[in-house]
Amino acid sequence: MPALVFASPRKLPKPSACPGRVVVLDIAFAAAAMGKGFEKTTGVFIAKLGPRLARWVDHHDHPLQAEYRKDPRFVLATKAEHGACPEMITPALVADTGPVDCIVCHFDLDGLYAAAKWIRGGVEPYAGADDDARAVDTRIGTPSAQADRIDRALRAHWTDETLKLRIVHHLVAGLPPGIDRDSIDAAAADFGRMAEVAGTLADRFVVEDGIAWLEVPAGAAAFDKTELLLIGQRRAEVAIVIEAGNATIAADFESGLDFVALLDLGGGMPTRVNIPRKRVPEAMARIREALGRR
Repeated sequence: MPALVFASPRKLPKPSACPGRVVVLDIAFAAAAMGKGFEKTTGVFIAKLGPRLARWVDHHDHPLQAEYRKDPRFVLATKAEHGACPEMITPALVADTGPVDCIVCHFDLDGLYAAAKWIRGGVEPYAGADDDARAVDTRIGTPSAQADRIDRALRAHWTDETLKLRIVHHLVAGLPPGIDRDSIDAAAADFGRMAEVAGTLADRFVVEDGIAWLEVPAGAAAFDKTELLLIGQRRAEVAIVIEAGNATIAADFESGLDFVALLDLGGGMPTRVNIPRKRVPEAMARIREALGRR
């Protein structure tokens, strides 16, 4: 099994920590308006990997996609083209790439499912796994019981790298009973408490002009942000959760809204973005204008 490294667009590993030939899965190009941007994060990572980069597969919008598609190692799509990354991984793609020593993948369900599918030679861990990844990543449709359990476990313990390894191993093995499944079940059981806190925090939502927004108070108990945003989206077309100097903005995947373009973010998922808190008033004004034009 290749070495597994879990990452995000703004928290990439040191190339020296990725042995041999490397595949990168479900890692978006860093947005220009967040953190250090592409040149100082994604671009540096790609350059330092050099010829060791065997393949990069991703489905997040970014203006540099057109340029990198010229390199056959990059298999890129927009979120509208592919709602999740695993469906982009085929037996032909894995075979054409050849042996790899390391997989760098996003630490959410979409990324872990993509890693497991790659290890399995482009074959789903179970029938319907690609559909499950799409349902969870877009929040459209109902995922299966096994995907829902894994999603809840990750959302409750998103920093637990051992859990992520257990999830990939469990998927690669085809979901057998045993310690990996038991660990996932135990982690998923903790989600209920975080969802309950989210439900309590939802009482703070202020709804106006098609936007439900709230600011999380300092010292709040651990909560699930996705759950809180989904509650907000049931109350208004757009939900905004402000916490610790940052804000997350979300809308239904099929809403037609594109916050990346609307807020000049230079890359990311069109219907869920993060911005600094200081940009919230500007963002709300632009969103109101966009909703008013609908």
